Amino acid sequence: MPTDAHGLRIADFTYELPDARIARYPLPDRSSAKLLQYRRGDISSHTFRNLPDLLPPHTLLIGNETRVIHARLHFTLDSGKPLEIFCLEPLQPVDYAQSLGSTEPVTWKCLIGGNRRWKSGPVSLSLSLDGSPVHLSAQRGARDENTFAVTFHWQAARPVSFAEVLELAGTIPLPPYLGRTAEAEDQQRYQTVFARREGSVAAPTAGLHFTPEVLQELTQRGIAFAPVTLHVGAGTFKPVSSDTLGEHVMHREYFTVSRSFIERVLSQLQSGRPIVCIGTTSLRCLESLFYEGASLLLDGQRVVQEDQWVATRDRFLAVDPAPACSALLEYLDQSGQDVVEGYTQLLLTPASRVRMADGLITNFHQPNSTLLLLVATLIGPDWRRMYDYALQHDYRFLSYGDSSLLWRRRGSTE
Repeated sequence: MPTDAHGLRIADFTYELPDARIARYPLPDRSSAKLLQYRRGDISSHTFRNLPDLLPPHTLLIGNETRVIHARLHFTLDSGKPLEIFCLEPLQPVDYAQSLGSTEPVTWKCLIGGNRRWKSGPVSLSLSLDGSPVHLSAQRGARDENTFAVTFHWQAARPVSFAEVLELAGTIPLPPYLGRTAEAEDQQRYQTVFARREGSVAAPTAGLHFTPEVLQELTQRGIAFAPVTLHVGAGTFKPVSSDTLGEHVMHREYFTVSRSFIERVLSQLQSGRPIVCIGTTSLRCLESLFYEGASLLLDGQRVVQEDQWVATRDRFLAVDPAPACSALLEYLDQSGQDVVEGYTQLLLTPASRVRMADGLITNFHQPNSTLLLLVATLIGPDWRRMYDYALQHDYRFLSYGDSSLLWRRRGSTE
Protein backbone atom coordinates (compact mmCIF):
# COMPACT_ATOMS: atom_id res chain seq x y z
CA MET A 1 0.00 0.00 0.00
CA PRO A 2 1.41 3.45 -0.86
CA THR A 3 2.70 5.52 2.04
CA ASP A 4 1.57 8.61 0.12
CA ALA A 5 -2.14 9.25 0.59
CA HIS A 6 -2.36 10.77 -2.90
CA GLY A 7 -1.66 7.36 -4.43
CA LEU A 8 -4.27 5.37 -2.51
CA ARG A 9 -6.65 3.59 -4.88
CA ILE A 10 -10.28 3.98 -3.87
CA ALA A 11 -10.93 0.55 -5.43
CA ASP A 12 -9.04 -0.88 -2.44
CA PHE A 13 -11.55 0.71 -0.06
CA THR A 14 -14.89 -0.40 -1.40
CA TYR A 15 -17.25 -3.31 -0.93
CA GLU A 16 -20.55 -4.59 -2.27
CA LEU A 17 -23.48 -3.19 -0.27
CA PRO A 18 -26.76 -4.98 -1.02
CA ASP A 19 -29.72 -2.63 -1.10
CA ALA A 20 -31.51 -4.80 1.47
CA ARG A 21 -28.80 -3.97 4.03
CA ILE A 22 -29.55 -0.22 3.95
CA ALA A 23 -31.68 0.77 6.95
CA ARG A 24 -34.43 2.98 5.51
CA TYR A 25 -36.07 3.64 8.89
CA PRO A 26 -34.86 3.74 12.50
CA LEU A 27 -35.59 0.96 14.96
CA PRO A 28 -38.40 1.68 17.47
CA ASP A 29 -35.85 1.78 20.30
CA ARG A 30 -32.60 3.65 19.66
CA SER A 31 -30.48 1.48 21.95
CA SER A 32 -31.74 -1.85 20.56
CA ALA A 33 -29.39 -1.56 17.57
CA LYS A 34 -26.67 -4.14 17.17
CA LEU A 35 -23.18 -3.15 18.27
CA LEU A 36 -20.12 -4.79 16.72
CA GLN A 37 -16.94 -4.49 18.79
CA TYR A 38 -13.51 -4.70 17.15
CA ARG A 39 -10.64 -4.99 19.63
CA ARG A 40 -7.12 -6.28 19.02
CA GLY A 41 -8.25 -8.14 15.94
CA ASP A 42 -11.22 -9.82 17.64
CA ILE A 43 -14.80 -9.16 16.54
CA SER A 44 -17.78 -9.67 18.85
CA SER A 45 -21.47 -8.84 18.61
CA HIS A 46 -23.50 -6.98 21.24
CA THR A 47 -26.49 -4.66 21.64
CA PHE A 48 -25.94 -0.92 21.88
CA ARG A 49 -27.54 -0.67 25.30
CA ASN A 50 -24.62 -2.85 26.50
CA LEU A 51 -22.11 -0.14 25.57
CA PRO A 52 -21.42 0.74 29.25
CA ASP A 53 -20.17 -2.83 29.76
CA LEU A 54 -17.62 -2.44 26.96
CA LEU A 55 -16.02 0.86 27.95
CA PRO A 56 -13.24 0.94 30.58
CA PRO A 57 -13.84 3.03 33.71
CA HIS A 58 -12.87 6.70 33.37
CA THR A 59 -13.27 6.69 29.59
CA LEU A 60 -13.91 10.12 28.12
CA LEU A 61 -16.65 10.03 25.47
CA ILE A 62 -16.59 12.87 22.96
CA GLY A 63 -19.90 13.65 21.24
CA ASN A 64 -20.96 16.13 18.58
CA GLU A 65 -23.69 18.46 19.89
CA THR A 66 -24.65 19.74 16.44
CA ARG A 67 -28.34 19.79 15.57
CA VAL A 68 -29.76 19.20 12.09
CA ILE A 69 -31.62 22.16 10.63
CA HIS A 70 -34.63 21.97 8.31
CA ALA A 71 -32.37 22.78 5.39
CA ARG A 72 -34.61 21.76 2.47
CA LEU A 73 -37.00 24.48 1.32
CA HIS A 74 -39.60 23.79 -1.36
CA PHE A 75 -40.99 26.59 -3.51
CA THR A 76 -43.26 26.68 -6.55
CA LEU A 77 -42.29 28.76 -9.59
CA ASP A 78 -44.78 30.91 -11.47
CA SER A 79 -44.83 28.15 -14.08
CA GLY A 80 -46.15 25.77 -11.44
CA LYS A 81 -42.95 23.70 -11.42
CA PRO A 82 -41.22 22.83 -8.14
CA LEU A 83 -37.98 24.39 -6.94
CA GLU A 84 -35.89 23.09 -4.04
CA ILE A 85 -33.37 25.24 -2.18
CA PHE A 86 -30.98 23.28 0.05
CA CYS A 87 -29.23 25.53 2.59
CA LEU A 88 -25.62 24.42 3.12
CA GLU A 89 -23.82 27.06 5.19
CA PRO A 90 -24.15 30.76 6.04
CA LEU A 91 -22.40 33.46 4.01
CA GLN A 92 -23.77 36.65 5.60
CA PRO A 93 -23.53 36.66 8.55
CA VAL A 94 -20.93 33.89 8.22
CA ASP A 95 -21.28 32.84 11.85
CA TYR A 96 -23.81 30.00 12.24
CA ALA A 97 -25.30 31.21 15.51
CA GLN A 98 -25.60 34.79 14.29
CA SER A 99 -27.15 33.77 10.98
CA LEU A 100 -29.65 31.33 12.45
CA GLY A 101 -30.52 33.79 15.21
CA SER A 102 -30.90 36.75 12.85
CA THR A 103 -34.26 38.46 12.43
CA GLU A 104 -32.88 40.36 9.43
CA PRO A 105 -32.18 39.07 5.88
CA VAL A 106 -29.44 36.43 5.61
CA THR A 107 -27.47 34.92 2.73
CA TRP A 108 -26.56 31.23 2.56
CA LYS A 109 -24.63 29.01 0.20
CA CYS A 110 -27.25 26.73 -1.33
CA LEU A 111 -27.83 23.93 -3.78
CA ILE A 112 -30.81 24.59 -6.06
CA GLY A 113 -32.84 21.75 -7.49
CA GLY A 114 -34.46 22.91 -10.71
CA ASN A 115 -32.14 25.90 -11.01
CA ARG A 116 -32.47 26.12 -14.81
CA ARG A 117 -36.20 26.67 -14.43
CA TRP A 118 -35.59 29.63 -12.09
CA LYS A 119 -35.05 32.36 -14.67
CA SER A 120 -35.11 35.51 -12.52
CA GLY A 121 -36.77 37.29 -9.62
CA PRO A 122 -37.56 35.99 -6.14
CA VAL A 123 -39.57 32.94 -5.17
CA SER A 124 -41.81 33.06 -2.13
CA LEU A 125 -43.80 31.08 0.43
CA SER A 126 -46.77 32.09 2.56
CA LEU A 127 -46.63 30.47 6.00
CA SER A 128 -48.34 30.70 9.36
CA LEU A 129 -46.68 30.88 12.78
CA ASP A 130 -48.87 30.77 15.89
CA GLY A 131 -51.81 31.87 13.78
CA SER A 132 -49.99 34.87 12.28
CA PRO A 133 -48.83 35.09 8.66
CA VAL A 134 -45.15 34.82 7.72
CA HIS A 135 -44.01 35.67 4.20
CA LEU A 136 -40.67 34.19 3.07
CA SER A 137 -38.88 35.09 -0.16
CA ALA A 138 -35.60 33.91 -1.66
CA GLN A 139 -33.45 35.67 -4.25
CA ARG A 140 -30.71 33.85 -6.16
CA GLY A 141 -27.29 35.52 -6.28
CA ALA A 142 -23.82 34.64 -7.55
CA ARG A 143 -22.93 31.13 -8.61
CA ASP A 144 -19.83 29.25 -7.41
CA GLU A 145 -19.48 25.98 -9.34
CA ASN A 146 -22.64 24.04 -8.41
CA THR A 147 -23.79 26.25 -5.51
CA PHE A 148 -25.46 29.65 -5.33
CA ALA A 149 -25.61 32.51 -2.86
CA VAL A 150 -29.27 32.84 -1.91
CA THR A 151 -30.59 35.76 0.15
CA PHE A 152 -33.66 35.17 2.30
CA HIS A 153 -36.10 37.89 3.41
CA TRP A 154 -39.12 37.31 5.63
CA GLN A 155 -41.90 39.37 7.15
CA ALA A 156 -43.89 38.49 10.26
CA ALA A 157 -46.04 40.13 12.91
CA ARG A 158 -43.25 39.74 15.47
CA PRO A 159 -39.47 39.31 15.23
CA VAL A 160 -38.79 35.81 13.92
CA SER A 161 -35.32 34.26 13.65
CA PHE A 162 -34.07 32.51 10.54
CA ALA A 163 -33.88 29.27 12.56
CA GLU A 164 -37.62 29.61 13.27
CA VAL A 165 -38.26 30.27 9.58
CA LEU A 166 -36.39 27.11 8.60
CA GLU A 167 -38.19 25.08 11.27
CA LEU A 168 -41.50 26.35 9.91
CA ALA A 169 -40.85 26.22 6.17
CA GLY A 170 -38.20 23.55 5.67
CA THR A 171 -37.86 19.80 6.04
CA ILE A 172 -35.17 17.57 7.57
CA PRO A 173 -32.63 16.74 4.82
CA LEU A 174 -32.43 12.96 4.97
CA PRO A 175 -29.44 11.34 3.22
CA PRO A 176 -30.05 10.71 -0.48
CA TYR A 177 -29.32 7.00 -0.16
CA LEU A 178 -32.44 6.50 1.98
CA GLY A 179 -34.46 7.14 -1.16
CA ARG A 180 -37.38 8.79 0.63
CA THR A 181 -38.57 12.13 1.92
CA ALA A 182 -38.64 13.02 5.61
CA GLU A 183 -41.60 11.75 7.61
CA ALA A 184 -43.00 12.76 11.00
CA GLU A 185 -40.78 10.41 13.04
CA ASP A 186 -37.63 11.76 11.37
CA GLN A 187 -38.12 15.13 13.06
CA GLN A 188 -37.08 13.53 16.34
CA ARG A 189 -35.24 10.37 15.32
CA TYR A 190 -32.78 12.09 12.95
CA GLN A 191 -31.47 14.12 15.91
CA THR A 192 -29.26 12.85 18.72
CA VAL A 193 -30.61 13.17 22.25
CA PHE A 194 -27.67 15.49 23.01
CA ALA A 195 -28.14 17.78 19.98
CA ARG A 196 -27.88 21.41 21.11
CA ARG A 197 -26.38 23.72 18.47
CA GLU A 198 -28.16 24.15 15.15
CA GLY A 199 -26.21 24.11 11.91
CA SER A 200 -25.84 20.61 10.40
CA VAL A 201 -27.46 19.40 7.21
CA ALA A 202 -26.80 15.78 8.19
CA ALA A 203 -26.92 14.06 11.57
CA PRO A 204 -23.82 12.75 13.35
CA THR A 205 -25.44 9.36 13.07
CA ALA A 206 -23.28 7.39 15.52
CA GLY A 207 -24.97 9.41 18.25
CA LEU A 208 -28.47 8.36 17.18
CA HIS A 209 -28.21 5.15 19.25
CA PHE A 210 -27.79 6.93 22.57
CA THR A 211 -30.75 7.29 24.94
CA PRO A 212 -31.01 9.22 28.22
CA GLU A 213 -30.93 5.84 30.00
CA VAL A 214 -27.66 4.79 28.32
CA LEU A 215 -26.11 8.18 29.07
CA GLN A 216 -27.22 7.94 32.70
CA GLU A 217 -25.68 4.48 33.10
CA LEU A 218 -22.44 5.68 31.54
CA THR A 219 -22.32 8.53 34.07
CA GLN A 220 -22.98 6.14 36.95
CA ARG A 221 -20.00 4.07 35.83
CA GLY A 222 -17.68 7.07 35.86
CA ILE A 223 -17.61 7.56 32.09
CA ALA A 224 -17.61 11.26 31.25
CA PHE A 225 -19.09 13.06 28.23
CA ALA A 226 -17.39 16.04 26.59
CA PRO A 227 -19.13 17.97 23.78
CA VAL A 228 -17.73 19.39 20.57
CA THR A 229 -19.58 21.02 17.71
CA LEU A 230 -18.85 20.18 14.08
CA HIS A 231 -21.63 21.16 11.70
CA VAL A 232 -21.92 18.28 9.27
CA GLY A 233 -22.07 19.34 5.63
CA ALA A 234 -23.60 17.69 2.58
CA GLY A 235 -20.07 16.80 1.46
CA THR A 236 -20.07 13.97 3.98
CA PHE A 237 -22.15 11.99 1.43
CA LYS A 238 -19.82 12.78 -1.48
CA PRO A 239 -18.16 9.56 -2.71
CA VAL A 240 -14.59 9.49 -3.93
CA SER A 241 -15.16 9.35 -7.69
CA SER A 242 -11.52 9.52 -8.81
CA ASP A 243 -9.32 6.44 -9.19
CA THR A 244 -6.81 7.70 -6.66
CA LEU A 245 -7.32 9.84 -3.61
CA GLY A 246 -5.00 12.57 -4.82
CA GLU A 247 -7.69 13.88 -7.16
CA HIS A 248 -10.36 14.08 -4.46
CA VAL A 249 -11.18 17.45 -2.88
CA MET A 250 -12.20 16.98 0.74
CA HIS A 251 -15.18 19.01 1.91
CA ARG A 252 -14.72 21.51 4.73
CA GLU A 253 -16.85 21.76 7.86
CA TYR A 254 -17.11 24.31 10.66
CA PHE A 255 -16.10 23.28 14.18
CA THR A 256 -15.87 24.89 17.59
CA VAL A 257 -14.63 23.63 20.98
CA SER A 258 -14.32 25.31 24.35
CA ARG A 259 -11.26 25.90 26.51
CA SER A 260 -12.71 23.53 29.12
CA PHE A 261 -13.00 20.79 26.49
CA ILE A 262 -9.32 21.08 25.59
CA GLU A 263 -8.42 21.03 29.29
CA ARG A 264 -10.42 17.81 29.77
CA VAL A 265 -8.76 16.16 26.79
CA LEU A 266 -5.31 17.21 28.04
CA SER A 267 -6.05 15.77 31.48
CA GLN A 268 -7.21 12.52 29.89
CA LEU A 269 -4.05 12.27 27.79
CA GLN A 270 -1.79 12.98 30.75
CA SER A 271 -3.51 10.32 32.86
CA GLY A 272 -3.37 7.71 30.10
CA ARG A 273 -7.11 7.12 30.26
CA PRO A 274 -9.01 6.25 27.08
CA ILE A 275 -10.68 8.72 24.74
CA VAL A 276 -13.52 7.41 22.58
CA CYS A 277 -15.22 9.52 19.92
CA ILE A 278 -18.91 9.18 19.13
CA GLY A 279 -18.87 9.31 15.34
CA THR A 280 -16.50 10.27 12.58
CA THR A 281 -17.41 13.96 12.99
CA SER A 282 -16.23 14.01 16.61
CA LEU A 283 -13.07 12.14 15.64
CA ARG A 284 -12.39 14.50 12.76
CA CYS A 285 -12.84 17.47 15.07
CA LEU A 286 -10.55 16.01 17.75
CA GLU A 287 -7.83 15.09 15.27
CA SER A 288 -8.08 18.54 13.70
CA LEU A 289 -7.30 19.99 17.10
CA PHE A 290 -4.11 17.92 17.25
CA TYR A 291 -2.86 19.34 13.96
CA GLU A 292 -3.88 22.86 14.96
CA GLY A 293 -1.87 22.51 18.17
CA ALA A 294 1.05 20.79 16.47
CA SER A 295 1.22 23.54 13.87
CA LEU A 296 1.18 26.18 16.60
CA LEU A 297 4.11 24.41 18.23
CA LEU A 298 6.13 24.10 15.04
CA ASP A 299 5.16 27.22 13.10
CA GLY A 300 3.16 29.49 15.37
CA GLN A 301 0.07 29.30 13.15
CA ARG A 302 -2.99 27.15 12.48
CA VAL A 303 -3.27 25.04 9.32
CA VAL A 304 -6.17 22.60 9.27
CA GLN A 305 -8.67 24.70 7.33
CA GLU A 306 -6.09 25.25 4.59
CA ASP A 307 -4.65 21.75 4.11
CA GLN A 308 -6.62 18.53 3.63
CA TRP A 309 -3.34 16.55 3.56
CA VAL A 310 -1.99 17.84 6.87
CA ALA A 311 -2.27 14.39 8.50
CA THR A 312 0.25 12.99 5.99
CA ARG A 313 3.02 15.49 6.83
CA ASP A 314 5.93 13.59 8.43
CA ARG A 315 6.96 16.68 10.36
CA PHE A 316 4.02 16.23 12.72
CA LEU A 317 5.01 12.69 13.74
CA ALA A 318 7.44 14.05 16.33
CA VAL A 319 4.68 16.03 18.11
CA ASP A 320 2.82 14.31 20.94
CA PRO A 321 -0.87 14.98 21.59
CA ALA A 322 -0.50 16.46 25.09
CA PRO A 323 1.93 19.24 24.04
CA ALA A 324 -0.34 19.98 21.07
CA CYS A 325 -3.27 20.53 23.47
CA SER A 326 -1.08 22.70 25.69
CA ALA A 327 -0.18 24.81 22.64
CA LEU A 328 -3.88 25.36 21.94
CA LEU A 329 -4.48 26.50 25.51
CA GLU A 330 -1.54 28.90 25.25
CA TYR A 331 -2.99 30.20 21.97
CA LEU A 332 -6.28 30.91 23.74
CA ASP A 333 -4.45 32.68 26.57
CA GLN A 334 -2.53 34.89 24.15
CA SER A 335 -5.56 35.69 21.99
CA GLY A 336 -7.92 36.27 24.92
CA GLN A 337 -10.43 33.76 23.53
CA ASP A 338 -12.40 30.96 25.17
CA VAL A 339 -13.01 28.81 22.09
CA VAL A 340 -11.05 27.34 19.21
CA GLU A 341 -13.15 27.55 16.08
CA GLY A 342 -12.70 27.43 12.34
CA TYR A 343 -13.10 25.12 9.37
CA THR A 344 -11.44 21.79 8.81
CA GLN A 345 -10.70 19.93 5.58
CA LEU A 346 -8.80 17.18 7.39
CA LEU A 347 -8.68 13.94 5.43
CA LEU A 348 -7.72 10.86 7.44
CA THR A 349 -6.40 7.91 5.45
CA PRO A 350 -4.47 4.68 6.07
CA ALA A 351 -1.37 6.62 4.97
CA SER A 352 -1.72 8.59 8.22
CA ARG A 353 -2.74 7.59 11.73
CA VAL A 354 -5.13 8.62 14.47
CA ARG A 355 -3.28 10.63 17.12
CA MET A 356 -5.74 11.59 19.87
CA ALA A 357 -8.50 8.98 20.08
CA ASP A 358 -8.27 5.42 21.36
CA GLY A 359 -11.63 4.32 20.06
CA LEU A 360 -14.54 5.21 17.80
CA ILE A 361 -18.25 4.51 17.94
CA THR A 362 -19.56 4.63 14.38
CA ASN A 363 -22.14 3.24 11.97
CA PHE A 364 -21.38 1.27 8.81
CA HIS A 365 -20.51 3.58 5.94
CA GLN A 366 -20.97 3.80 2.20
CA PRO A 367 -18.52 2.17 -0.21
CA ASN A 368 -16.02 4.58 -1.81
CA SER A 369 -16.41 7.10 1.03
CA THR A 370 -13.91 9.11 3.02
CA LEU A 371 -15.71 7.80 6.13
CA LEU A 372 -14.69 4.26 5.21
CA LEU A 373 -11.12 5.51 4.74
CA LEU A 374 -11.28 6.93 8.25
CA VAL A 375 -12.30 3.52 9.63
CA ALA A 376 -9.37 1.95 7.78
CA THR A 377 -7.10 4.60 9.32
CA LEU A 378 -8.15 3.44 12.77
CA ILE A 379 -8.10 -0.37 12.43
CA GLY A 380 -6.09 -0.99 9.27
CA PRO A 381 -6.87 -3.73 6.71
CA ASP A 382 -9.19 -5.45 9.20
CA TRP A 383 -11.89 -2.96 8.15
CA ARG A 384 -12.78 -5.41 5.37
CA ARG A 385 -13.03 -8.40 7.71
CA MET A 386 -15.21 -6.31 10.02
CA TYR A 387 -17.55 -5.27 7.20
CA ASP A 388 -17.75 -8.86 5.90
CA TYR A 389 -18.74 -9.96 9.40
CA ALA A 390 -21.44 -7.28 9.60
CA LEU A 391 -22.87 -8.27 6.22
CA GLN A 392 -22.87 -11.97 7.11
CA HIS A 393 -24.57 -11.32 10.47
CA ASP A 394 -27.43 -9.17 9.19
CA TYR A 395 -26.24 -5.81 10.45
CA ARG A 396 -28.12 -2.78 9.15
CA PHE A 397 -26.04 -0.18 7.30
CA LEU A 398 -25.76 3.61 6.94
CA SER A 399 -27.46 6.43 8.87
CA TYR A 400 -30.30 4.52 10.52
CA GLY A 401 -28.29 1.32 10.72
CA ASP A 402 -26.44 -0.53 13.46
CA SER A 403 -23.32 0.56 15.31
CA SER A 404 -19.74 -0.47 15.99
CA LEU A 405 -17.15 0.17 18.70
CA LEU A 406 -13.70 0.18 17.15
CA TRP A 407 -10.50 0.27 19.19
CA ARG A 408 -7.44 1.77 17.57
CA ARG A 409 -5.02 -0.72 16.07
CA ARG A 410 -1.67 -0.63 17.84
CA GLY A 411 1.32 -1.26 15.60
CA SER A 412 5.02 -0.69 15.23
CA THR A 413 4.46 2.81 13.86
CA GLU A 414 2.52 3.91 16.93
